[in-house]
Amino acid sequence: MGQLHRFMFEGAPVRGSLVRLGAAWREVLARRGLQPFALPVRELLGEMAAAGVLMQSNIKFNGALVLQVYGDGPVKLAVAEVGSDLAFRATAKVVGEVPEGARLEAMLNVHGQGRCAITLDPADKRPGQQPYQGVVPLHGDRREPLQQLSLVLEHYMLQSEQLDTRLVLAADDRVAAGLLIQRLPVAGPSRVSGERNEDQIGRNEDFNRIAHLAATLTREELLTLDADTLLRRLFWEERLLRFEPRDARFACSCARERVAGMLRGLGQVEVDSIIAERGDVEVGCEFCGQQYRFDAIDAARLFIAPADQPPGLGALN
Repeated sequence: MGQLHRFMFEGAPVRGSLVRLGAAWREVLARRGLQPFALPVRELLGEMAAAGVLMQSNIKFNGALVLQVYGDGPVKLAVAEVGSDLAFRATAKVVGEVPEGARLEAMLNVHGQGRCAITLDPADKRPGQQPYQGVVPLHGDRREPLQQLSLVLEHYMLQSEQLDTRLVLAADDRVAAGLLIQRLPVAGPSRVSGERNEDQIGRNEDFNRIAHLAATLTREELLTLDADTLLRRLFWEERLLRFEPRDARFACSCARERVAGMLRGLGQVEVDSIIAERGDVEVGCEFCGQQYRFDAIDAARLFIAPADQPPGLGALN
């Protein structure tokens, strides 16, 4: 399991969230078999999982938040997906060698083609409704390792929502963790000053003070301290209003029925050719490593209309 802690700063238009993914993050590493990936890739995925949980918790949205980074380096794609219940999963596609200590630029942005995409995919989509997606370059990825991905996401939040955000992320093979501090949006133009939300960017003294305190957080502290100790150490002079913690867990939405649908999309000719060559079709989930095997009989059932199937063969196991 992991836990998310949300809080407000009393008397200041600032909110915060802290997440620690312990056993849940270790399960991702074990289930997907990510250990063959270089340590920088595993750390990147852990930071993405923590960031995804933090961002999902800050929006009122029934669906999945999908955080992706992709580019022109050996890491072609890294993905973290978080549901509204804070169930998460993560994976990567790596096609080349990632050197020890590689930074975001060397992994994804060798020739400046790296991008970060955040997709909001509603669970209750209307017919024809498309998921919302925002894309930004891998902006500012030359800062110290702890801040690489976080700076990209700070830039995204500033560009997409006009919100000042400070994000600190860290991960190793035991813990993935993150702290998010964000200025609350202005609810329409002020009657007194006429200021809009974007007029507050970089100017709110409360946020600037609290963000400065958050920036003092070290990687070691983020990975090792419990929530109470960490928040007390960082914000001992601030008054915090804390909310009930929420659990975050690893979960994968893959299913045999979904794989069957994908095989139907390939077409009977293609599936039959794979059966003829290999004897069966085996598909592995890129997120959890679950293997789905379809033998010749299973494959034949895929392309028989339910009304035409003999009794007992209408449903896939």
